[in-house]
Amino acid sequence: MSRFSRLGNDLYSGARSFDIVGRRRFWYALSAVLMLVSLFGLVGRGLNFGIEFSGGSELRVSGVSSAEMEDYEQTADEALEAVDPGGTTTITRIGDDTVRVQTGELDNTEAETARADLAEAFDVDTAAVTSSFVGPSWGETVTQRAGIALAVFLALVTLVLTFYFHTWKMAVAALVALVHDVLFTVGIYALVGIEVSPASVIGFLTILGYSIYDTIVVFDKVRENTDHAFDTKRQTYAEAANQAVNQTLVRSINTSVVALLPVAVILVVGVTLIGPGTLVDLSWALFIGITVGTFSSIFIATPLLVQLRQGELVVRRHDAQVTRRRERREARSSHADDELLETEDEGQEGALVGAPAGAQDEATSPAGTGATSARGEQAPGRQLHPYAQRGPRNQPKRKRRGR
Repeated sequence: MSRFSRLGNDLYSGARSFDIVGRRRFWYALSAVLMLVSLFGLVGRGLNFGIEFSGGSELRVSGVSSAEMEDYEQTADEALEAVDPGGTTTITRIGDDTVRVQTGELDNTEAETARADLAEAFDVDTAAVTSSFVGPSWGETVTQRAGIALAVFLALVTLVLTFYFHTWKMAVAALVALVHDVLFTVGIYALVGIEVSPASVIGFLTILGYSIYDTIVVFDKVRENTDHAFDTKRQTYAEAANQAVNQTLVRSINTSVVALLPVAVILVVGVTLIGPGTLVDLSWALFIGITVGTFSSIFIATPLLVQLRQGELVVRRHDAQVTRRRERREARSSHADDELLETEDEGQEGALVGAPAGAQDEATSPAGTGATSARGEQAPGRQLHPYAQRGPRNQPKRKRRGR
C-alpha cells in the first residue's frame, strides 16, 4: 500500500508519468476489441430477457429437501413436460430450499396442473407451490420509461458539461465514454447469458451516473492544467492533459475499488447463497459498469478530448509557441556549453605558455590536471599555473627569537 501511495505522489508531482494521451491509438484499438466482443454477444446470442419483458408464468416451489435439490433442474423439467411440452423453461435455485420455474404463458387449468405436478415431483404440499403470471406489457412499459430517462439524462449531461467546461467537445468525449460503457455492459450480459430484468435496467442507468462522475473529475483537472499551460507556455495542450490524467489516475482507481468492494460482496453472496433476484441483477450491472467506466474515463475520454481540440486554432498556436520556446532554450543551452568548453581550453593553453617541459608534462598529465590547494587537494574552477601548485614560496621568513 505504501508503494501505491508513493506511486500516487510521484504521478501527482510529475516525478513519474505514463504517456496515456500519446498512446491513444493503442487504447482505441483495445476499446474497439471490447466493442467487437460486445457486438458479437448482442448479434450472435442476443439478450436473455427475463419474464418481466417476455411475459409468461412463474412457479416457485418452497420447502424442498436437500435430497430433492441434488437434481432439481431435471426434476422440474420432467414435471412440466406434460403441461408445456417443448416450451422454453428457465429453472433456477433460490436459497437453500426454493426452486423457481419460469415458462410460457399458462392458463388457470394448466397452472393448477403444473402446481400439482411440481408438488408431487419435489414431495411437497401443493400449497408450497405458488403460481403467478406476468404480461409482456409491463416489461415494455419499463423499457419505454428507461429509454425516456436515458434520453433526458444524456441531454442534461450535454448541456451541463458544455456550460461548465465552456466547450462542447468535452461533452462529446464524455458521451462517447458513456455509450462505450453501456454498450460493453449490455454486450457482456448477452455474451455470458445473464438475465435482463428491470433491476438490470436500473443498474444500466446507475452506471451512467458513476461514469460521468469519474469523467468530470478527470476533465476538471484537465481544464485546470491546460489553463495553466496556456498562461505559462511551458507545456503543450496534450502534455498538460496527460499530466492531469496521471494526477487523477490513483484517485480514480481507489474510488473504483472502494465502490466495487461492496458490490462484489453482494454479488458473491447473492450467487452462492441467496440465488437469482433483484440484488444479483443489480450487482452484475454495477460491477461490470463501474469497471469499464473507470477504464473509459482514463483511457478513452481524455485522449479523445485532446484529439478533438488539437485541431483548434488556439491550441495549434499555443503548441507552436511552446515548441519555439523549447527550441530557443535548447539552442541557448548548447551555445553556453560550447562557450564554457572554449574558455576552459583557452585557460589551459595559457597556463602552459612559458612553462618548462617537465612542468608542461606534469600539467598535461592526469595527475596534474586542475589546480591544487596548499593541502594537495584538487580545487575546482580555473586552471592555475604549474609553479603556483608547488606550495607557498613567497611567504616571509620568520626570525627565531633567542631564548
